[in-house]
Amino acid sequence: QVQLVGSGGGLVQAGGSLRLSCAASGSIFSINAMGWYRQAPGKARELVARIFSGGRTSYGDSVKGRFTISRDNAKNTVYVQMNSLKPEDTAVYYCNVVQITGGYWGQGTQVTVSS
Repeated sequence: QVQLVGSGGGLVQAGGSLRLSCAASGSIFSINAMGWYRQAPGKARELVARIFSGGRTSYGDSVKGRFTISRDNAKNTVYVQMNSLKPEDTAVYYCNVVQITGGYWGQGTQVTVSS
């Protein structure tokens, strides 16, 4: 089993910054991808950012240029630096890991951006 522990959410004013972290532990094998998704009330879960084992990254269209994902392979930890936050970034953010045994989700961390 894989455990994901996320941290770094909270309340911030529009234009501010937050950094989310997610550490994977347990039955870790060769992780293919680590990333973050988010879900706002009444909306579908969407990609925020994802980083693959070779370092390639992908971002949701709404966060490109504002968010940066990075990864510490030695610590099995993924980070997303979120700058220039907007009220529409308010959501529960979920960490996700994909490895050979399947995909795993963290418990979610709330990010609230006030206008």
